[in-house]
Amino acid sequence: MAATGYRVSHLDALEAESVFVMREVVAEFERPVLLFSGGKDSIVMLRLAEKAFWPGRIPFPVMHVDTGHNFDEVLAFRDKRVEELGVNLVVASVPEALASGLVRESPDGLRNRIQTPVLLDAVEKYRFDALFGGARRDEEKARAKERVFSFRDEFGQWDPRNQRPELWSLYNARVAPGESIRVFPLSNWTELDVWHYIARERLELPSIYFAHDREVVDRGGMLYGVHPTLPARAGETATTERVRYRTVGDASCTAAVRSDADTVEKIIEEVAATRITERGATRGDDKVSEAAMEDRKREGYF
Repeated sequence: MAATGYRVSHLDALEAESVFVMREVVAEFERPVLLFSGGKDSIVMLRLAEKAFWPGRIPFPVMHVDTGHNFDEVLAFRDKRVEELGVNLVVASVPEALASGLVRESPDGLRNRIQTPVLLDAVEKYRFDALFGGARRDEEKARAKERVFSFRDEFGQWDPRNQRPELWSLYNARVAPGESIRVFPLSNWTELDVWHYIARERLELPSIYFAHDREVVDRGGMLYGVHPTLPARAGETATTERVRYRTVGDASCTAAVRSDADTVEKIIEEVAATRITERGATRGDDKVSEAAMEDRKREGYF
């Protein structure tokens, strides 16, 4: 009898790689944690964790670095999803760190930079030695330099020249006391892969990912939703536009895009046609300098 061909789909191959990475981390590390913001990439990671350890429960907590500048829709979704899965939620709070004096408010009011010491403080407090993050190599050029297992020194810092080879998908999980590994199971996924997976798995998402009417202000060609942390400035006129968000960072630095895509299928069509990454199109904090993201990553940011 002639052998029949067997072909694994692109999404199945990506899923299998990510599941393998998660199982490796649980096997090799003592205190892993999954960074969960309520955004699409962390939602996909949580589904992968469900599959990796089914029928058991997810064997690690999830952590959100809460800047206090979040979209209400995303926080509500975060809490709902965590309750559904019965996982432990750790919140590393920037407002609490400001109140305690651990960090000081930035002159521009943006909190991305001061997230880093808050994250590192939580890592030390809970003794996490492996942190799952949802970064993908297609997002931004600094993230394209990342390994799947990204080594951090005892200060939580990243040196792109001091990373370990990963030939044949072999991962070096050895760390000394105080050191840690950032793990990126979605490294080889693209934004379009993520949306195809969301469609296949029928994953629920925060409503701001879909086209809706929102009051926005135009700043340098970027549409920022009017929000308590981002009010209209003197001389600015807020208008109501049909928009959606491609990524859900801080409301104070994350812009929306004009869109009529109000279903996952329409979003897939839209993403397939675009030539600008979601961070390039919507994250004002990445436009501070050419190396803005890399500078933050060296300090310990994801």
